[in-house]
Amino acid sequence: MNKLILLSTAAILFFSVNSQAAGRRQINPEAKQFKYSTTIEKERPELNEETKRLIAAYRKNPTEANYSALRKQAEINYDKVVERKKAKLEELKKTARDSSKIEEMQIIVDEMLKDRENRINQTMSRFTDKRLRPNARQTTDGFLPVLGAAQNVSIAYTPVTNKEYATFINERGHKAPKDWQNGTYPASKANHPVIYVSYNDAVAYCDWLSNKDKTAVYRLPTEAEWELAAGHMPKDADMNCDGGKDTTPVDAYKQTLSASGAIDMWGNVWEWTSTKITAINGREKGQEVNAVKGGSWYSQRTSCRTEYRGEGRKPELSYNTVGFRVIREKLF
Repeated sequence: MNKLILLSTAAILFFSVNSQAAGRRQINPEAKQFKYSTTIEKERPELNEETKRLIAAYRKNPTEANYSALRKQAEINYDKVVERKKAKLEELKKTARDSSKIEEMQIIVDEMLKDRENRINQTMSRFTDKRLRPNARQTTDGFLPVLGAAQNVSIAYTPVTNKEYATFINERGHKAPKDWQNGTYPASKANHPVIYVSYNDAVAYCDWLSNKDKTAVYRLPTEAEWELAAGHMPKDADMNCDGGKDTTPVDAYKQTLSASGAIDMWGNVWEWTSTKITAINGREKGQEVNAVKGGSWYSQRTSCRTEYRGEGRKPELSYNTVGFRVIREKLF
């Protein structure tokens, strides 16, 4: 009996201490990925003053020495982020109640280490782009410069909407998406991204735009261009994902800006690219497909990340989670 009393007392003390500890770990309602996190990351952090100084120095005098100094700073910045992610991983190993959270962070850390050179190169291409200026992320005509890409390349502010796609259908007599009734989209979804459009449908839409505007060529982005336009996805950014019920308007999360200033690049709908890949993720694994980027309303947040690669779809098929966004290439 005495042993039972002692064991019961120990158990009460154990649960009391752990309840107090749990009480101190307040759930953060703003944290999307890790609910106990005290760090909220809805936007990419502002560039530090040293980075700004080096960018200005390179723009004023684009010498090899100034380029090297700027790149070294970009590497320092990147490695600091990696160290923060590693620290978060170690914290999760001690505190996470669900092993999937540890696995997610491990994937992110491994990916950042593996992709280091490519991501620093992308950063440098943005830093040295002549179009980099304070208002570069504001649009006046629905398109924004893709910093780091060719100087005449810009990307649409939003994915193509049902309303925009309807104009194309009416002018070209193109087949309507299969979720439309009698060739018409639901009135409540005018500003939702168009879905059930194949890669071939998206190309036809781009060709239609090109024929209407003789000053530019319209096309789908390559995977590399899409990644440059998107940039880093903040871990707590607001978006439509994680098994949502349906698409949302393209401007429902307009406060979540990509590197280019475009919106709705993560979640809501996967976006077609012109890049051919052998899929290593998703339902088309092992097949030759077109890469899709950005995740959808149904995707896990980790699949929406810019650096998540290997997901693709068959170009001749259409899907309820895939839409597209247009690149405009101005003619000189």
